[in-house]
Amino acid sequence: MPPDRISKTNAARLLDAKGIEYELRFYEFDPEDLSSDKVAAQIGLPHEQVYKTLVAKGDRHGVLLAVLPGDAELDLKALAKLSGNRRVEMAPLKEVQALTGYIRGGVTALGCKRNYPVYLEEEVILFDRISVSAGVRGTQILLSPDNYISAVDATLGAIIRPR
Repeated sequence: MPPDRISKTNAARLLDAKGIEYELRFYEFDPEDLSSDKVAAQIGLPHEQVYKTLVAKGDRHGVLLAVLPGDAELDLKALAKLSGNRRVEMAPLKEVQALTGYIRGGVTALGCKRNYPVYLEEEVILFDRISVSAGVRGTQILLSPDNYISAVDATLGAIIRPR
């Protein structure tokens, strides 16, 4: 299913408003396979530079977003510690759209319904650019890690399990 390549997403409009440089890349998606490997192959980036955004809930501070490489697994204990929570759990999939305004495969910290705290895997600084969802399936935003950190006011830390 090709995305609408004419209109900009809320995420792209937010970056425009902040004067942040980015590039949109489009890809064909399969709702049954939203893996970063497939996305990476279609947009021409290594899979470790294609980042996913996960929605979680902390026992002390509520909803938060974890942004990590698509090929990595989130370490909930590390995220809890970094976010000042005792415990963090993944938000149920049925709540994700209501919380963020985005559907699975299109969740992004850019232009979310609310400004939730964003926790970003620290290895992001190893790259000159990364890819994140543009807020719809089939569209990715490529930008520098520094610009992404600035745009979402991310806190960096080690939040993935060893590979």
